[in-house]
Amino acid sequence: MMRNVLLKDGTAVPALGQGTWYMGEKPSLRESEIESLRWGIEHGMNLIDTAEMYGDGASEELIGEAIAPFEREKLFIVSKVYPWNAGRRNIFESCEASLERLGTDYLDLYLLHWRGGVPFRETVQCMQELQKQGKILRWGVSNLDDEDMEELTEVPGGENCQCDQVLYHLGSRGAEVKLLPWLKDHDMPMMAYCPLAQAGKLRSAMLKDSVLNEIAQAHNATIFQIMLAFAIHDSNVFAVPKAGTLKHVKENREAAEIELSDEEMTLLNKAFPKPARIHGLDMV
Repeated sequence: MMRNVLLKDGTAVPALGQGTWYMGEKPSLRESEIESLRWGIEHGMNLIDTAEMYGDGASEELIGEAIAPFEREKLFIVSKVYPWNAGRRNIFESCEASLERLGTDYLDLYLLHWRGGVPFRETVQCMQELQKQGKILRWGVSNLDDEDMEELTEVPGGENCQCDQVLYHLGSRGAEVKLLPWLKDHDMPMMAYCPLAQAGKLRSAMLKDSVLNEIAQAHNATIFQIMLAFAIHDSNVFAVPKAGTLKHVKENREAAEIELSDEEMTLLNKAFPKPARIHGLDMV
């Protein structure tokens, strides 16, 4: 059974949702991507994360097609606004465009994608207006560190931020140093993007790691499933891994059922320790 994580307003969201970065950009993959999204929804992964940035709206259009057969109230749709669109001049048009591409009247959660030049005060005021208009039910942020969050919550209405979406996986644990404790203190969960790490030297090294391989074998699982189980082991963290195929989304869903033992967590903490200190969050 899928574990839930609570947003600040008490709304329950699944610990494992579906990310869509780079999805919707290749026509040859469209059928497979829609199939995977629909299977995920049918098996408890009804939180779908996207952004106006993803494929310049192509991801939102793909999701709009994928969710069409489902009852809207049973879905939890998240999108993100560019920093330069997060002010009074552009945010209302940006939100409306996202809604049109998604084929829905409202977003369950609207995030500031990363910090830009628009003052937090203005962005918060606009988010509150979008809520009053019924275009969004709640709002949050992405890629903000603890100092940013402190500043945000000091502006009027800023305390209503629901969550912070950041890069977080077994090989990138900087968020655990200051941000995650701060979020816990303020009753906000953390949403992990790229919880399986992106392709590159780090990911290649992790696939060869003896500890990860040993734990994966013990659970009759893949290394990626163990990485995903780690990403959501904390009750204050939920994750949005991308899966463009039915095989991949099924593997992700199975990972939500894996419970890592205290001994296994000790081994992972030793093999992939969180940094002693951090200067800014990792981003991709």
